[in-house]
Amino acid sequence: MSDLANLTRTLEDAFKKVFTNYMNSWQMNETKAEKTLDDRLAAENFNDVVWYLMVMIGMFSFIIVAILVSTVKSKRREHSNDPYHRYIEEDWTAKLKNQILIMENPMAN
Repeated sequence: MSDLANLTRTLEDAFKKVFTNYMNSWQMNETKAEKTLDDRLAAENFNDVVWYLMVMIGMFSFIIVAILVSTVKSKRREHSNDPYHRYIEEDWTAKLKNQILIMENPMAN
């Protein structure tokens, strides 16, 4: 079993060496103009990525702010003078007044 592990490691090292040599020789064949062009393209690519991220973060922020604003507006409307909340408020105040009257005058019942 250890022979198989050694064989695997040997093959892996050999493949890495061949691949590294091939990539280094391929890079050495580049001219100076090709290197500057590659560098410029890499920089432009990076700038495009930055712009893309800025647009995506901006859109995400806009959506989050819109959700927050709509939530705040709905909560504000909830405490307005709509009939449902006025009914609840009147019902509770009526019950509270009745309880106070009952507590003040327990013999009346």
